[in-house]
Amino acid sequence: MRWKVNSERSLYTDEWLDVRLADVELPDGRHLGHRLIHAPSGAGAVVLDERRVLMLWRHRFITDSWGWEIPAGRIEPGEQPIAAAGREVEEETGWRPGPLRPLLYVQPSNGISTAADHIFRADAATQVGPPADVHESERIDWIPLSRVRPLIDARQIVCGTTIASLLYVLSAP
Repeated sequence: MRWKVNSERSLYTDEWLDVRLADVELPDGRHLGHRLIHAPSGAGAVVLDERRVLMLWRHRFITDSWGWEIPAGRIEPGEQPIAAAGREVEEETGWRPGPLRPLLYVQPSNGISTAADHIFRADAATQVGPPADVHESERIDWIPLSRVRPLIDARQIVCGTTIASLLYVLSAP
């Protein structure tokens, strides 16, 4: 069943998001006022080195939680997703990824947001210096892939895009 959007109006807008109220018509004819968030797309990468993955240990103030995440961030206007992924890895970790190839496209909160993440994979990286922004993470480390599932179980990996990306890598033949 497809819901029909009759109209939308902005409730709040800035450079990062546009919160809107949509008049949605349900298949039975009823109307629903539904909030939604238009947000820019992101890009990131699963960077592998043998049987390890490059990750950031960071605090998310919104949920007041700590967790491991893959490097990822916003795609700048006019930037291609693959370029954004490479830039984000280098800025956040100080490692330049080897050749990137598409891994996964994910809409992490498609019930409320238009945000989408383009995730790439690199099978090597070269350390080029310290991270550009020291406030991105508490630490950067190469985590053995064998620890990914236990870290998810222990709620030390909770970011939906990170979980989807890592489980996708682990499930590959």
